[in-house]
Amino acid sequence: MIESLRTVADFEALAETADLECKLAEGRDGKGAIPKDFWPSYSAMANADGGWILLGVREQQGRFTPAGVANAEVLRRDLFNALNNREKVSINLLTEADVRICKVDDKQVLAVHIPRASRRQRPVFINGQPLGNTWRRLHDGDRRCDDETVKRMLAEQVEDERDARILPHFSLADLDIDSVRVYRQMLRDEKPAHPWLELADADFLRQLGAWRRDRETNVEGLTLAGLLMFGNWPSIQEALPHYFVDYQERPEARAERRWVDRLVPDGTWSGNLFEFYRRVYRKLVTDLKVPFALQDGQRKEDTPIHEALREALVNTLVHADYSGRVSVLVVKRPDMFGFRNPGGLRLPLEQVLTGGESDCRNRLMHQMFLMIGLGERAGSGMPKIVSGWKSQHWRQPLLREKSEPEQTLLELHMLDLLPAPVLAELNERFAERFGELGELERVVLATAVIERVVNHARLAEICQHHPRDLSAVLARLEREGFLASQGQSKGKVYYLTGQAPLSPEQVFIDMDSSVHSATSLVHNGPSLVHSASSLVHSPPGDGVEGASLESSPPGRDPNGRLCVPELDAPLIDRLDLLVEAERTALHELARLPRVKRRLAPDEMAEAILALCRDCYLTVGVLGEITDRNPKALRMRHLDQLVKDGRLQRAFPANPTHEKQAYRATGKRA
Repeated sequence: MIESLRTVADFEALAETADLECKLAEGRDGKGAIPKDFWPSYSAMANADGGWILLGVREQQGRFTPAGVANAEVLRRDLFNALNNREKVSINLLTEADVRICKVDDKQVLAVHIPRASRRQRPVFINGQPLGNTWRRLHDGDRRCDDETVKRMLAEQVEDERDARILPHFSLADLDIDSVRVYRQMLRDEKPAHPWLELADADFLRQLGAWRRDRETNVEGLTLAGLLMFGNWPSIQEALPHYFVDYQERPEARAERRWVDRLVPDGTWSGNLFEFYRRVYRKLVTDLKVPFALQDGQRKEDTPIHEALREALVNTLVHADYSGRVSVLVVKRPDMFGFRNPGGLRLPLEQVLTGGESDCRNRLMHQMFLMIGLGERAGSGMPKIVSGWKSQHWRQPLLREKSEPEQTLLELHMLDLLPAPVLAELNERFAERFGELGELERVVLATAVIERVVNHARLAEICQHHPRDLSAVLARLEREGFLASQGQSKGKVYYLTGQAPLSPEQVFIDMDSSVHSATSLVHNGPSLVHSASSLVHSPPGDGVEGASLESSPPGRDPNGRLCVPELDAPLIDRLDLLVEAERTALHELARLPRVKRRLAPDEMAEAILALCRDCYLTVGVLGEITDRNPKALRMRHLDQLVKDGRLQRAFPANPTHEKQAYRATGKRA
């Protein structure tokens, strides 16, 4: 991002986001100084996901211009001096490479990269005191952390495992004896000769870590792990007032809260995590539509999908921060499985996805699950989930964090990478040539059918292959005539040969003449096929490439919207040509962004999606109707909504074109 800031126009397109903050840094004498509000931003970004702070940038009415700093090298030296002063900030996270000087015309801007602090470095605070001086980045602003959040960070810092704590005034009477009995039976089934099976319950629980003695204080008692794993609901509530576990089965592929089956602690069962796991796992795999496999002539009931769901459920339970206010939530829908636990990731997201390192929040509970064959060691859990989903050619699992309130979310969508209708179309088009292709080549071609175009970045999102392999496959498919391409370098996109995507030039050329045309075309665009397992776009047939505008000229409907036969909805390119009722309706949908300059990203996203619900809107129209700079709107909001699958582009081969238009897909966040 910083490398692209080379001109004044590049700065004008900026907008403050969760990972970017701009400050003037003129100082009292105009010679440059580290502004006081730099330090809350430093703390906030370090305690969140990191980001950039640009010093020497002026903001006027939401637009940014490089003002420069008088002496960037002096400012850089002063910054490092302050970073190494523990009265100013608790820790210096920066290296020389994190502070860069950007030159724009004759001005110098200091670009400071703030990395994400590790668990043992947080909280990052200022002024020598964590309480009241710890900040966290939320949306595009710095929020002061309350004392409860800071104390939770401090606990995370010093406690490798959160569940080893001995609970005073709790005893074995607080446990559900039936849960312990079933657990012992599962251990017997997994490890019939295990020596702990001969022990009495008290000694058995001591070996598990459910009961322990602190060698330093000589205090012994029930551990938090023991209570959570085997406890009674009333006892768990006494120790953890915010503890709650919730399973919901929802009948439709949407985010509404209506459910047809629900499991919560209601007094009819123990409410502990071991029983919650057993009951919920059975519900998750009931009616699971995964083809069975044969092993040694016998049906193998345990598939990679079963393993992935077990791993996801165990991960949710053992990585949760049960002192948080968010409940554990598991959702089953026809199109996906969702898992939520209180508490953020202890490792960076990229490291979790790669695997190889583990930092479990509740290690004793994790070990208890491992003893009965559940869960994975050494950070291999998430890669195993990804592998299981990949075995069915489904979309890559989505793992993400939310900071307010702090929680981790995992979504396992059952959307095919290789839907049957798409495979049929490709087999018909390419005959035996398609059957000779490998799995990755098939995924590339299927994505080109579903999404009309495919590029390197999109493939990296849905495949686990090395970037060099993706580049080689795209080049080979183009060389062998399966794909054609448009654009250069990072802007290059690929599409099925003979099915060039619609371009803005085809639609908007000679538009002045069509504005006054009385012709109104009847729209009959391509169809979208939605199902629980696929989202298939039926592309235009052969002959679209090079199609003459004279044979299918754009016209306008009675509302003044542009009708293009190749698009599946009308397109709004000019507000002044709309009938008054249509224009008024759009202004009402955009009321919030028009009256509120600083809008939370999710609020802005909802406004954009509402505007684009029934038709395509060009980026210029969206900028005008929301009172935002079009380029900044695209960079900050539209591109991300497209990436999330919530918006689709009218011209996918020209993502940054000034006439690009967007329509909502109907997908929920």
